Order: sequence, then structure tokens, then C-alpha cells
Amino acid sequence: MLVVGREQIEPVLDLRLMAPAIEEAYRAASAGDVDLPPVGHMTFPEVDGDCHIKYGYRKGDPHFVIKVATGFPHHDATGNGLSLVLSAQTGQVDAVLHDEMLLTDVRTGIGGAIATRLLARPDATRLLIVGTGNQARRQIDSHAALLDRDVEIRMWGRSADAAGQAATDVAATASVELMTDLGDGCRWADMIVTTTASTTPIVMSEWITPGTHITAVGADAPGKHELDEQLVRRADVLVADSRSQCLDHGELSVVADSTQHNQNVIELGELLAGQPGRRGDDDITVADLTGIAAQDIAAATFVLDALG
Repeated sequence: MLVVGREQIEPVLDLRLMAPAIEEAYRAASAGDVDLPPVGHMTFPEVDGDCHIKYGYRKGDPHFVIKVATGFPHHDATGNGLSLVLSAQTGQVDAVLHDEMLLTDVRTGIGGAIATRLLARPDATRLLIVGTGNQARRQIDSHAALLDRDVEIRMWGRSADAAGQAATDVAATASVELMTDLGDGCRWADMIVTTTASTTPIVMSEWITPGTHITAVGADAPGKHELDEQLVRRADVLVADSRSQCLDHGELSVVADSTQHNQNVIELGELLAGQPGRRGDDDITVADLTGIAAQDIAAATFVLDALG
């Protein structure tokens, strides 16, 4: 059995090389080629902690993957976790990737950049990052590496000190200007990425101008919401990494009672397979990414292949 730690995994991760594997994972999931059981989720409210368990099997693969990711921010701001890689022929554990949340963070960043690339207007160049944590940094790294254009990046966070530190941390990747008012930042941007763990909406509909694209990655569990409900209902195009998952506990759960909205939700894998998304320059587009096990399978496979 192979046991690999974060220090061995990090050097083999290359966003540009890994992105095609994540794209193919989305396509396979939307095509029905990945067994994706419901997400396991536990909360520990006394310490503001939670644990996500995502697992799945892509048909024909030699392995299946069980991913455990924990978030206990008062103990460790970056989270923790591991992926178990098991044989689909014998059930034995072939590898333990003790990545300490690294693979989840990286595949989430890549997914966000893929969604923005597919849905933003061709002439969009103003990117606002909402949040200052580790995922905000990952989104900046991924958008800088994977978007098909040069962008001007600004960031907003509740803490000016945290925002300043985040901008410093990504300085080698991108120049980031800080915004002190979130409404002003949203009105300025034509691409917005939200990365917080907020349980109350923080991006309001009245701040969003026609033509804006929003990628929301924070609402990965019941009770989390970053986007104003009216904004979700107002959007011209709604995209999910998993239609059923996002309607259950993502930003899109607020429109789960609407037959029209429900039927019109497009999956990211369907966009990658050629289904149209944005229809015009004035469309408001929202991509809700709750994270799917197909990404975790692809990330674990990428690492094992890279390590030989």
C-alpha cells in the first residue's frame, strides 16, 4: 500500500496539466459514467467544525476513491483530510493520499476557473474575488493560469488585514487590488468568484449589472449561502457541477421549488460537452459549484500517475 503525504503531492501538481482531467471528470459525471452517492456531511457546532465525505467510481477505472475533508477553522485555517484509493477488483486499499485538504483546494480552484472561462462574456476582464481565505488564493491562482485572457483582479474581505495578507501571498501569481466596499466591487466587476463559508447572503442582486458572471464555490453544505436569493432567481443561466446536489444544498437550492428554474439548470459537464450556456452579452450567469467526487477521483488519479 502506498502512503503519500502532502509534501510529496504538492510538487507534482500543475494546474494546466491537471485541468483537462478535471474537465473530463465533469463530462463523465454529466454523462452518467460516474457512480456518485450522496455526500456525507457531519457538523461539530461547538467548535464550528464540519466534515465532508465524497466518494465515487468512474466506470472502467481500476480504482474507486473515498475522500474525507475536514474544516475546523479555529484549530487549522487550511483544513485537513485524505483520499483513500481502493481497488475496484479486490476492494483492497492501494493508496492513502494524506493531502491535508490540498487536492480539494486545488480541484475546487480549477473547477471555478473552468466555469468562469465557459460562462463569462468574451470581453470580460474585471475579476472580483469575494473572500480572503485559502480558497480565494486558489481561485486567483487557477484563474490566472487557466483563463483565456488577461484580467484585472480585485479582492474584498470582511477583514482588511486578511485581504492585505492574501494579496501579498498571491503577488507572485497576480497583482491584486483591494476593495473596501463589496457593493462597489460587484458593480465594478464583470466576473465574480465567491469563496466564503457565509450562512447569510452577502452578494446582493441590486449590485449585479447585466452581463456579469458569478462563480460561487462557498455553499458546499446545507445552510451555507453567499448569493442573494433574488439574484439566483434573476439569473438568465444557472449552471451546477451536479444538478441534484446543488438543488439540494447549494446556492441553487433556493430555486428547487421552481419547476422552470429546476428544469433549466445546466451541468458544467454538459457545457463542456458542447451544450450552449450564455446566450447574449446581457445575460447574468451563475455557476454553483458544491464539489463532486468525480473531481476527487480525477485529482487522486492525476497524483498517482504523476508519482509513477
